[in-house]
Amino acid sequence: MMLKIARAALFAMVPAEVVLAVLLVSGVALPRPVLAAAELVVLAVLLLEALVFGQRYRALRADGAGRRAALRGAYEQIVPEKVRRIMGFDAKGMVSMVLWVGRRRHGVPPGAVALSYHREQTVLMFGFLFACVIELVGVEILLRSLDAPVGLRAVVLTLDAYGILIALAVIASYVTRPHVVTADELRVRYGAFFDLRIPRRLVTGVQHQRNYNETGMIKVDGECLALAANSQTNLIVELAEPVVAVRPLGRREQVRVLRFFADDPSAALDALRPARPAAATGPAARASA
Repeated sequence: MMLKIARAALFAMVPAEVVLAVLLVSGVALPRPVLAAAELVVLAVLLLEALVFGQRYRALRADGAGRRAALRGAYEQIVPEKVRRIMGFDAKGMVSMVLWVGRRRHGVPPGAVALSYHREQTVLMFGFLFACVIELVGVEILLRSLDAPVGLRAVVLTLDAYGILIALAVIASYVTRPHVVTADELRVRYGAFFDLRIPRRLVTGVQHQRNYNETGMIKVDGECLALAANSQTNLIVELAEPVVAVRPLGRREQVRVLRFFADDPSAALDALRPARPAAATGPAARASA
């Protein structure tokens, strides 16, 4: 019960704090009792969160969990999985931007085959990015013409700049997190939003088949998972048995067939074909012949 109350209070406090901050930086004069009440509510919520966190931490420690595991477990119990995953998207996007600047890729070990899938999407994303920049400039000009308070203009500018940053992070995640084929597994990804590792032993068939009518970026229909790039897929992978795919917000699905896109499907086919045994050579082979 306390855990549910703590979650509800946390969700209510965050948007209320945002609204209050916007009013204050916009120059709106709020009565002192309102500000005092808001500060007391925030303090009460923080104390409640600390109390519940401490209870969950002690309970996990009593069950034998280590300190780090108990801290992580208490955090996961208070913050719902969907919220944690959204926060994770932002963190992975920022890491991807650093990798992009350094011309590095994430999760591509030596000897692995990296299969990019960003060429069909980056053009559209850069178009969206350009539109965001135009919007930022246009809104600033409009607010200046209306003599909007400096604080309000700063908030709007910050939100628009954050949108541009997110667009760059999404592009960077597409570029730096390709599909990966190693001797042991096939790793199918969609930027920072999706990551599925499949043992190579489960791959029973690979086909090159184009489909230009995919709906949505990540879609599950029965046991078929589709990861579309600009409404396209061009590879179909069949598995010997279902695997668990975790969708962006945490929902689990059992899938046996994957449709996804690669910029170079021929390279994907070559990488996923079973290795042929080397032909025997030497005197023994010639003697047996």
